[in-house]
Amino acid sequence: MSKIVFDALLTAELEKLEKIGMNIQEFAATLKLSISTVSKALNDRDDVSPATRKRVLEAAELHGFSPDPSASRLRRQSADTIAFVVSPPQTSFAHPFFLDMLMGVNDAMDSSGYQVIVASARSVEAEIDVFKRLIERQRVDALLFGRTRRQDERIAYLLERDIPFVAFGRSDTSDDYAYVDIDHQVVGRSGCARFIALGHRRIALVHAPEYLMFSHHEHVGYAEALRAAGIKYDKALCVEAAISEEGGADAARRLLELPDPPTAIVCGHDLIALGVMRGIAETGRVAGRDVGVIGGDNHPIGRYIQPSLTTFSAETHRAGKRMAEMLLERLAGRPPKDLQEVWAPELIIRASDGPHRVQGSSPAESKPSPPKRSRALRA
Repeated sequence: MSKIVFDALLTAELEKLEKIGMNIQEFAATLKLSISTVSKALNDRDDVSPATRKRVLEAAELHGFSPDPSASRLRRQSADTIAFVVSPPQTSFAHPFFLDMLMGVNDAMDSSGYQVIVASARSVEAEIDVFKRLIERQRVDALLFGRTRRQDERIAYLLERDIPFVAFGRSDTSDDYAYVDIDHQVVGRSGCARFIALGHRRIALVHAPEYLMFSHHEHVGYAEALRAAGIKYDKALCVEAAISEEGGADAARRLLELPDPPTAIVCGHDLIALGVMRGIAETGRVAGRDVGVIGGDNHPIGRYIQPSLTTFSAETHRAGKRMAEMLLERLAGRPPKDLQEVWAPELIIRASDGPHRVQGSSPAESKPSPPKRSRALRA
């Protein structure tokens, strides 16, 4: 059975560690050893005594000294450890998205012999330091991570150092790496098209931060659906929000204060959608009747709220398992171009995506009959 380790050092405490810049000459001087002896010890040469090698490696760990990447790789060959990095802007280990994915990773790693370290950073800016420490100090063999970005420093760093990894998502940075992705262009396009078919014309998009690749894809799909229907794109109807209920609620307030507010809102994430529904209620409107709402990733709570949330499937457990399987294949030498999969999500129709209601009409005149049952449609 694989072992999962939640490494507290690599969460908040990691960012508090002192960053010590030191070259090999300075490092050797602190040990009162020659540069040649230190280099041989770091590279596991036989002509260094075991005691000296142990002393050098312990000091390197203590001082955070990182030799060149080739030496790091030599020392990592038998680490038998994989890192699963919980990526900002969401960093909670308890979030269903990451828990489902982690359980999928564990299922695939169960008989592999690898230990899985779970790490996190509190900010996008600090995350690259987590990656560097994982590679240069924690001696991991490979990494899994999600929430890819359009310009992704993590991907560039790992490709430069030839470190095996699999990401959850594509990136503009490169296409020469292994990934699993749920196609959020389908979310934006099919969510908007669903509302158009229901008679809506003022359709808003509340999306996650645009630097995230999945958010960019949603925006592209949304614009495609408008263009296909001959509806003019209105940038006032596109609002960026934090991936949280409060972010969604704030976005809804702003949209519903417009002189010509939207009658339907596509949300790039279910947490955002939950907040949007709260913001709708705060204005005295009813979600699903006065303003339609569609989410993006099938959060477990969505089926239990009132009205239940129409959304899109997100098979995160399956994605985590497939990512881990791909990573094992990468470690066995399979090229990354052979390990790239994009999955189309399915629309899950519930009760929050009502038809366009003509102003002044009664709910009975606007609502279809009989009431819809929850079902999934392939987008």
